[in-house]
Amino acid sequence: MIKAGIIGGAGYTAGEMLRILLNHPQVEISFVHSKSNAGNPVASVHQDLIGETDLVFSADFHQKVDVLFLCLGHGQSKVFLDENPFPDAVKIIDLSQDYRLGESDFVYGLPELNKAAIQQAAKIANPGCFATAIQLALLPLAAEKLLREDVHINAVTGSTGAGQGLSATSHFSWRNNNVSVYKTFSHQHLKEIRQSLQQLQDAFAQELYFIPVRGNFTRGILATAYTRSDLSLEEAKALYREFYRDHPFTIISDENPALKQVVNTNKCVLHLQKHENMLLVVSIIDNLVKGASGQAVQNMNLMFGLEETEGLKLKPVGF
Repeated sequence: MIKAGIIGGAGYTAGEMLRILLNHPQVEISFVHSKSNAGNPVASVHQDLIGETDLVFSADFHQKVDVLFLCLGHGQSKVFLDENPFPDAVKIIDLSQDYRLGESDFVYGLPELNKAAIQQAAKIANPGCFATAIQLALLPLAAEKLLREDVHINAVTGSTGAGQGLSATSHFSWRNNNVSVYKTFSHQHLKEIRQSLQQLQDAFAQELYFIPVRGNFTRGILATAYTRSDLSLEEAKALYREFYRDHPFTIISDENPALKQVVNTNKCVLHLQKHENMLLVVSIIDNLVKGASGQAVQNMNLMFGLEETEGLKLKPVGF
């Protein structure tokens, strides 16, 4: 059994991590660390786990583990690891943005891009949620050096994407029956998206025009990306199907997908359309699963030589 520890155990991503790992046949959870909740039952915070576990939040994180998941806020993971070094034998998967931009010994953990490197890695920087949906929409084009024009992207995300801490734009009374744009053209995930595209198409220098949208629902991302392309629709579909042929969680759909098809799963569903000389790619994921905790477990599976889908055959909530 793989012994796992979770740091920052009270947030949304940790809750999803627990839900997945408790049902993973090859994992035993050694501890769930939370300074603010130490001594309280895990199910008192993650109430969907009532009856599923007797785990209690711990202030101690020195138990022996094989893998450590960092479910901390952005900027906190680097501080935590600097102050608390772990043995080299412990594999580390960080869900924050602290190590995503390639300036450290962390491997960027997008399996559809870096599977071989992930299988050999000791440390993983888990991708951002918007970044995952958008990269999966564009990687096949970059792989064939076909991103020759600017790319326009619009993506709407659920309120869980903002984290568990309350803010003016995450209160129910503000978010409900409401939609707004934010961080237009400047979202922090653009850097990791460009980094990945340039990994496949090193000369890519075109603009990525990204408009993020706050949706009035709790979870999921629906992204649309379009760019000029000489490919026919059938050529584009063939290209995408070949690129993702060995990646079990990325699915090409001939039907226009809806968000409920992926909520609660580790899937990304892609749908392509062609309008005159424009190629449109629709990409949908669950921001907390494929966009965070599910992808982290997918990376763990690859690091430990397990089947990539182990513990991740999850059913969507269709209604």
